[in-house]
Amino acid sequence: MENLNQYIEHTLLKQDAGEIDLIKLFDEAKENNFFGVCINPCYVKLAAEYLKDTPVKVVTVIGFPLGANTTETKIFETINAVRDGADEIDMVINVTKVKDRQTDFLIDEIKLIKSACGGHNLKVILETDLLDKDEIKYACECAIKGGADFVKTSTGFVKNGVGAKPEDVELMYNTVKSAGLQVKASGGIRDKQTALKMIKAGAVRLGTSSGAKIVER
Repeated sequence: MENLNQYIEHTLLKQDAGEIDLIKLFDEAKENNFFGVCINPCYVKLAAEYLKDTPVKVVTVIGFPLGANTTETKIFETINAVRDGADEIDMVINVTKVKDRQTDFLIDEIKLIKSACGGHNLKVILETDLLDKDEIKYACECAIKGGADFVKTSTGFVKNGVGAKPEDVELMYNTVKSAGLQVKASGGIRDKQTALKMIKAGAVRLGTSSGAKIVER
């Protein structure tokens, strides 16, 4: 696949990642012409400055990794991230509210965070390892009603979690495609074969820390 690099958001979200590690990530993203990098909010300024003369987008995470922050906290994080130079926002949905079917809360939170994005793309991380198929579909429907641009599978931080699965990506794609939303697969994508399976299932973005390996010839 010739343009596989443009599906990849080269990701580094580890708690102990240092500036040297991040610079390596940025350099790999530039060298491979990846779509973007995905990093924690405290490094958005660094990423935006380092990548300012490149087409590589800066993506950051909000309410990460649990999604259980207050809505006000998530809004504040989003405003700060955009101010610091983030091009796209990946927010973690409140998984408990999904399981409790608190529809109004979920839709309102997504709407408020989308508004705080200032026109930038908002991806809603569903954490599919913790949801059954009906809950995945329900969370996607809330993302549609909340005005999100993408739904995303996983944070990659669930203990013993699998992360992205092709069948979940396909379910998400089939649920949101008629509303114009797109799908990002993330979590456990460590080789080209897996990456291609996610794309075949409907993903247009891949969140992975193995981007350089995936595009190796």
